[in-house]
Amino acid sequence: MSNPKNSFGVRDIVLVALFAAVTYLGISALRIPLPAAVGAPFIHFGNSLLVLAVLLLGGFRGGLAGAIGLGLFDLLSGYASTAPVTVILAFLVAGIVTFAFRLLKHVDKPLNIFILALIAGASKIVLEFLHGLIVLLLGGSAFGASVVGAFTSLPATAINAVSTVIIVSVLYFPLKKGLSVFDSNKGISKV
Repeated sequence: MSNPKNSFGVRDIVLVALFAAVTYLGISALRIPLPAAVGAPFIHFGNSLLVLAVLLLGGFRGGLAGAIGLGLFDLLSGYASTAPVTVILAFLVAGIVTFAFRLLKHVDKPLNIFILALIAGASKIVLEFLHGLIVLLLGGSAFGASVVGAFTSLPATAINAVSTVIIVSVLYFPLKKGLSVFDSNKGISKV
């Protein structure tokens, strides 16, 4: 007999699809491009929605929802060449947040959610820096120039990290309550 916690039923498919769509819309609806030495970064809400999906749906389901939403945006908006990296980074952030939540024993008091949002934002900054560094090094830049270029490409990521802390801290509990009402009304097991 399979463990219901590890199964992937209709409810899971619907919630992953919903969070993927909301993540896609969170990037499409508001994006403010910023100049950078590496890539074409912009301010958006996609990372915040990825973290909310991870916290509300669990690490794999939330990571999958975020990866689908972020990856589809890249594929459909002229960033297809970066879509694989976007998907990988989404799963890495999901894994980091999931691991940190386990360290906090899944206690979702406001301070812990704030800490998890900080961890998510910081991990995104570090991962984007490393990605930019690798891209520049592979492009033939010297190490020092690559470090500077990768660092100067981080303003959008830093702004997105700050917005992640704010949005996750504000929206987590109302969304969790909404999902729990959905679960109790329909008799569906909790995430």
